[in-house]
Amino acid sequence: MIVILLGSPGSGKGTQSQSLAQKYGFKHLATGDIFRAEIKSQTSIGVKAQDYLKSGKLVPDSIVIEMVAGKIETGGKYLLDGFPRTLEQAQGLDSMLKRIGSSIDLIVFLTLPKEEAIRRMASRRTCAGCGEVYNVISRPPKAAGVCDKCSGQVVQREDDSEATSAKRLMVFEDLTHPLVAYYKSEATFHEVDASPTPEKVEAALSAVIESVKAAR
Repeated sequence: MIVILLGSPGSGKGTQSQSLAQKYGFKHLATGDIFRAEIKSQTSIGVKAQDYLKSGKLVPDSIVIEMVAGKIETGGKYLLDGFPRTLEQAQGLDSMLKRIGSSIDLIVFLTLPKEEAIRRMASRRTCAGCGEVYNVISRPPKAAGVCDKCSGQVVQREDDSEATSAKRLMVFEDLTHPLVAYYKSEATFHEVDASPTPEKVEAALSAVIESVKAAR
């Protein structure tokens, strides 16, 4: 079973992906994690990606597709988080899956009003030590400014400021609009409201997954 979870920054996509992967036994494929692992291991494709990143350029879709495709095996259970991000990546993923005799079983788009997405992003804080993510509204650290896990300093990243968050959202919308339009015609496409509590969103996502499993 292959599930794609789409959602704007602030929609809780990363949190939900981890919860669903644990609940259903999916292998969680997050593009950022794969990039970091490949670059750290200095694989041939990791070196290619690193060259683009060092020069401040976007990694080409062909390299992103190759990097993620290398993690997918026929018959596996995968939850794709942060991929595909563009229409070209979606088309490339479809072609790759077709070659190995597989296909996407479910695409879920987490919807969230722009104002709420910006509010959530601007409320996010990150531990400078271990990278644990908090939110001053919904999940603050037990002691203000101190990480629960490693006692490191919890700070607001520059790209989580309100101004930067608004720009990130604009970029996401520009890239994702054609992607959502591409998938919307598929029977496997569903939308889930990301506005409620994480627990309610997870329940809604689980209901969609269960319905797809039952129909297979």
